[in-house]
Amino acid sequence: MNRHVTVGLDDSTESHAAAAWAAREAASRGVALRVVHVEEWPITPEIPLTLTEALVERYETLLREAAERARRDHPGLDVTTEMVHGRAGAELTRAADDAEVMALGSRGLGGFVGFLVGSVSLAVVAASTRPVVLVRAERPGAEAGATESGAAAGGAGAAGAAERASAGAEDAAAVGSPPDVVLGLDIAHPSEPLLDFAFGTAARRNLPLRVVHSWSPPASYGYAAILDPEIGTGLGRRAAEGLTELLRPWRSRFPEVRVVEKVVVGPAARELVHASRGAELLVVGRRGRRPALPHLGHVAHAVIHHSSAPVAVVPLA
Repeated sequence: MNRHVTVGLDDSTESHAAAAWAAREAASRGVALRVVHVEEWPITPEIPLTLTEALVERYETLLREAAERARRDHPGLDVTTEMVHGRAGAELTRAADDAEVMALGSRGLGGFVGFLVGSVSLAVVAASTRPVVLVRAERPGAEAGATESGAAAGGAGAAGAAERASAGAEDAAAVGSPPDVVLGLDIAHPSEPLLDFAFGTAARRNLPLRVVHSWSPPASYGYAAILDPEIGTGLGRRAAEGLTELLRPWRSRFPEVRVVEKVVVGPAARELVHASRGAELLVVGRRGRRPALPHLGHVAHAVIHHSSAPVAVVPLA
């Protein structure tokens, strides 16, 4: 089978945004684009033939128009379409496993910035052996909900209010900053597929790569470490040095990528949601699946729901 990027398509605005993202990704990789629609309604004698024909025609038109847009936006792009019948989660996971990348649309959380991720998308993200990218449609006033989404990811109470106030200042600066690719990286558990995906995406799109490593002081430091960051200076310095050393060979492998290293103190999910503001893509890892036991960690789950940028979830195994 030829190399390709796949997008799962329905008639939602978010799905069309995912199709546009997938077409651009396929063009940047120099591979084909496969557009797939999964139809779950059963074909049985009980369903009138006219209804069956109408549904088939509707989704064939949807696929054809998506393919035409992709070819128009990216001349020379090889685009194929396919309509399959079955359970959406299983069929899209199968399609994702055959692709270099799978893109899916996700609906925003009302007035909040984030993703309303249904069971199908979560199933594909948690089970696929390949990277899956969740894309939402651009919406006016997205920045207005950013602080609230940070609250959902970061907690409640006085500490949450202080964190949101600090995040607001960072968000204001991020809005005017050039877009970049953000990679959430745990230096204690580095992953070659994760690093390769993030560096490769930044290189293909000619974007800076911002690598964020979040750490927290040991519980034995108590509240003093939160009130006085100087207490953990030594730990922070070692974390920064560890990040620099880990990225050294990747900088050499991708010399064209401008890398910005950022070591922050706090919960990883909260810090990555903050870092996603103004980013073109947020890349996070997911523990490899066990047989018949898909798994999505709490960090990936949080950023999927609250990131203001598309989120790429890359299996670490």
